[in-house]
Amino acid sequence: MQGEDPFEQGTASILRQPKAVWATAGASVVAFMGIGLVDPILPSIAKGLEATPSQVSLLFTSYFLITAVAMLVTGFVSSRIGGRKTLLAGLTLVVVFAALSGTSSSVAELVGFRAGWSLGNALFVSTALAVIVGAAAGGSSAAILLYESALGLGMACGPLLGALLGDASWRYPFFGTAALMAIGFVCITAFLKEQPRPARKTSLLDPLKALSHRGLASVATSAFFYNYAFFTILAFTPFVLNMTPYKSGAVFFAWGLLLAVFSVLVAPRLQKRFGSLKVVGASLVLLAADLVILGYGNHTTAIVCTIVSGAFIGMNNTVYTELALGVSDAPRPVASAGYNFVRWFAAAAAPYLAPKIEEWSNIHIPFVVAAVAAVIGAVVVGVRRSALTHEAEELEPKHATEDGVTVFAG
Repeated sequence: MQGEDPFEQGTASILRQPKAVWATAGASVVAFMGIGLVDPILPSIAKGLEATPSQVSLLFTSYFLITAVAMLVTGFVSSRIGGRKTLLAGLTLVVVFAALSGTSSSVAELVGFRAGWSLGNALFVSTALAVIVGAAAGGSSAAILLYESALGLGMACGPLLGALLGDASWRYPFFGTAALMAIGFVCITAFLKEQPRPARKTSLLDPLKALSHRGLASVATSAFFYNYAFFTILAFTPFVLNMTPYKSGAVFFAWGLLLAVFSVLVAPRLQKRFGSLKVVGASLVLLAADLVILGYGNHTTAIVCTIVSGAFIGMNNTVYTELALGVSDAPRPVASAGYNFVRWFAAAAAPYLAPKIEEWSNIHIPFVVAAVAAVIGAVVVGVRRSALTHEAEELEPKHATEDGVTVFAG
């Protein structure tokens, strides 16, 4: 209806979804919980398994390295067996390997089980986005907001669950995740019907071919550097804060809440007013400044900066997702797979390199390196602006809307 705020309509439409969408989104919350689950218990895991911080950081490295490679497989699998079966296969792998993670007797075992867990998570998360976009009411904007809501809620609750269960034993959070994902399996089985398969089956090389598009390649490159900064905070900061699981869980819960609020409520409003590229560029620069202050501040300052970083990460997540899905003419699942293939390599590198950089220098330098990475991400956006301008214009308020919801390119 004319005169109404498109964003308000888009937000309202999130609440009017089929059961299948809610089941998929609910399971997505748990899937994203698995990423931050180990944050508050990293020191406990290191102590329990007599491991160094750099060894324990391999929990993230193995997880995201497999996730990155698996992005080339997800479309190949889902286009052949369908989205529903792919989601269920991914959930099955997560349940099995999350439970096995809780039985680990060494860091090597835990790292290996986390790798298997990440394969299941990659199959689930990448397919869940496509399923939500395809089945959600209110258009792609409502679907993306719903997906980002699941991401934010999962990232907030993961550390909280890790702290509550991990205070008794570092093994319990893994068993808890396995149980929750089993519930997700039941919900998907009960409420999600098989969606139509694409007319053309996706090949293993399609996501790489999609990256030949200048706009998508630019988004993926910028997101690569951004993700290095993001996962330096997520994987390295718990060792710097050196707090009990409860206190660390509280810090990252507050961080996750800010991430959720800024990704779902703040980012769309800023995009509507300033455009995507200005929002992501400014947010990356502010994230870089926050990282430097975090690295050189005292303990209290480090806590505050860790929490505040959630705001910038939330805005970036939303903008990058929309740019990746809309900037090229590739099918959304293929574009998403190519984009994620590139950016998750940085998520694998940061947890491993940050402790190593500290060993080679001092505790401040890993944050400086992460800040530089965030700035490089902003520079890529600025330099490659012409390749991204079309998408940025599509998000400006002066352009047409359908049913009151801003139309995204692609």
